[in-house]
Formats: sequence, C-alpha cells, structure tokens
Amino acid sequence: MSEHAPDEEDRPHIVVINRWRERYADYAGYLDHATHRVTYVSTDVGLGSVPATAAGTEVVAATDDLPAVRAAVARLAARHGAPRALVALKEDDLLTGAELRTEWELPGPRPEDLVRFRDKYLMCRAVAAAGLPVPAFAAAERPSDVREFAGHEGWPVVLKPRIGSSSAGVRVLDGPEELPGDAPFAEPMLVQSFDARPIHHADGVFDGTRVTRLRLSRYVNTCLGFREGTFLGSVEVDDPAVVRAAERAATAYLAALTDAPTPFHLELFIGPAGEEAGPDCSFLEVGARVGGSEIPFIWRDLHGHDLMRTAFDLQLGRTPAAADAAATGEVGGWLLIPAPAERPCLITHVTSMTGLTPGPYAEVVLAPGGVLPEADAYYEHVGGRFRFRGRTSAEVTEALIHTATRFRVSAEPILRSTPAGPSPNGRTALSAAHTAPVEVTG
Repeated sequence: MSEHAPDEEDRPHIVVINRWRERYADYAGYLDHATHRVTYVSTDVGLGSVPATAAGTEVVAATDDLPAVRAAVARLAARHGAPRALVALKEDDLLTGAELRTEWELPGPRPEDLVRFRDKYLMCRAVAAAGLPVPAFAAAERPSDVREFAGHEGWPVVLKPRIGSSSAGVRVLDGPEELPGDAPFAEPMLVQSFDARPIHHADGVFDGTRVTRLRLSRYVNTCLGFREGTFLGSVEVDDPAVVRAAERAATAYLAALTDAPTPFHLELFIGPAGEEAGPDCSFLEVGARVGGSEIPFIWRDLHGHDLMRTAFDLQLGRTPAAADAAATGEVGGWLLIPAPAERPCLITHVTSMTGLTPGPYAEVVLAPGGVLPEADAYYEHVGGRFRFRGRTSAEVTEALIHTATRFRVSAEPILRSTPAGPSPNGRTALSAAHTAPVEVTG
C-alpha cells in the first residue's frame, strides 16, 4: 500500500514493532487498518506477518536496537503524523517499545513498569522481598563472584545473563574449574543455586490483583537443553491440585512485581510436598508477555482465548476484548525440534508428521528447498514445530514422544562468504540432520 500524507486526523497513527514471520499476532484482526494508519517497524524476516493493508513499513536489522527503531519511528511519523500508540509484543522488544512510548508520551507500559520483568536480578529480588520461595541468587560481574556464591551455596550453579531470552548465554556449572580466570563478564550476570525439580510454565493473564486466566504446563526436556540440541516439548497439566498450587503461586509472584494488568509467561519449579501443604512451588522467572513457541496457537485453538490480542489491547491502553470462542476442554501440548544445521540453512529432507497416530494436529515444517533463516525469533525458526491435543496429559505426552522419535529433518548450512570468497553454489557440501532424541527429562 502506498505511503500516506500525515493530514488524515481521523485516522490515528499506530506503530507496531514486529520480528515474527509467523502470524503469532493477528494485527489486522486486532486493529482496523482502514480507520487507523497502522505502520510497522520490522526485520526483513518479519515482513511475512506485516498485513498488506499496512500504511507504511520501515525495515531494521534488529527490533531491539533502540537507536535504529527510534530513527525508523521518526521516519514513519514524518510521513504519517505523530503516533498515538506503539505496540511491541516480543519479549526482547518490550523495553524498546516502552522507551519509545515515554519519548512520544504514549499510553501503555513504561520502562519502569517492565524492567523487573526483564532484569532477572531485580525480578528475583522483588520476589524474595515478598517472602516467596526462589532459589538463592546473586548478581555476578566476574567469575570470582560466582566462586564466592558457590562457596556459600554449593555447586552446581546456574549462570545466566541478567537480561536475556530463550536461554541464550545460560550455563550450568558443576565446579570452579569450569570458570575462566577473573576477567569481568561481557554483560551483567546472575548466579543461582541449581534446582533439580521439574520445570513448569504457567501462561495467562493477571488483572493487577489476581490471575484471571491460567494454563499450567510441564516441560519435556529443558529450554537450555534445546540450545544444546535436544528437542523441547511441553504438556499441559491435568492434575487439579497441581494447577491450583501453581495458580496461587502465580498470583503471589505477579503481585510482587506489578499492580498493572499484564499477560504473563511464568516458569517455576514444582515438586511434591505433604498432602496438606500440596505441591511445592518455587520461582524461576517470569515475562510480562505472551509465551512463545506454540502457546498462542494452542490457546486460540483449544482454550478459546487470544492471549496476543489481550497483550495488544493492553499496550494500546484499552480494555482487552472480553469475547471468547468456545473452549474444547482438551489438554494441549507442543514440540520443537532443533534446527538441523547452523542457521541459515537449506532444508534438504523433511518427514511430515501429518496423519501420524498418535501425532500432532498441526505442524510447521519447511519443505525441501526452503531456507531456515538466521533470525532473532529463536523458537520460531527451528527444524519443526508441532501442536497436540488430547483428553489427558498422558495422551498428549504419548503423541509428543511418538512424534519426536520419528521426525527427521536434514539441511545444508548456507555459506554467505568464506575467507577465500563466496562458495560457488552458496552452500557447503556437508549436511546435518535431526535424529531421534536419546533422553527425555521433565
């Protein structure tokens, strides 16, 4: 669509920051693009989900690059008028969006509203200050801080960036020999005691006082393991006692961090406890955003609620739409298969799981010849994505494992350039493939 002059006062200018190729958010369904001038700041990969009815688009290399996005918004404002609102739904873009809302005096969350949801040290400190259970933690600027912490709390420890996502830069350290000398870390870090209990995630909506929607899921394998090449799965929990315990914990954790309505993706440890006390929950981390992977689709498909629309409405400063579709009453689950080669890579073979029994009800895989891009939406661009539905958690788990052990995908890494010059065919002659997982934990 052609660019418009900024003289249509009856069509407010709304800016959306986007890096997803997949339509995780139905932007055109959430906001009438005929009655609003909706413009987009997007990565090149993310252009796939920008509606054709967009009033204008600016492409940036990274949507969490504040100076670049600031300049892009200024260019859009010069053509379409000052923005009336700005939306940024991806976790890594939350603070970029909040900074720009402050600069343009727009409604929606500010940096001070979101920093405790991004900085894991501030997050854990707020939860601990509320008297809630959280593994021992400390800020770490250099390896000696980690050694000192472990001297008090013991090994192993988890070392992670204070601000990060998708387990990037996270390490589990079994002893001091795994640390380098004592040069300062490249970025502020958090060190925590290792908790071996199963990791769960709770997704839903907090209204500022209580959790109004929640689904609890248990990971199959771990996010860190996915970084290291193991498949990652998740199955919703159908045990009412465990769900009730998680809901109580989620309400307390969110209340310790904010009094504003927010969608949330909470990770927590859950272990057994006495019959009277119920399951034992301990805090891991939480984001003020919709969970990634297949979570938004499963909520729409099975639970009749669009979490992304709720997040979109809240960032616009409007009351979220209350209308829901009918829920199916089913248990959901999802599976991610790691990229079969370093991205970007060319898919050479893939085995569709459609029709597998038991198997997924939906899959997202690239056909041979498709390119898996080097993109910042880490859990989107993977070897394969699958969604499951069933009557029980056990039924969904069976379908998930059945799919994970049978799916195959191969790829050839694409070489953009080498010290000797570009590859003659644009890629290496080597190939890699996902093979059957050898370990399942949860």
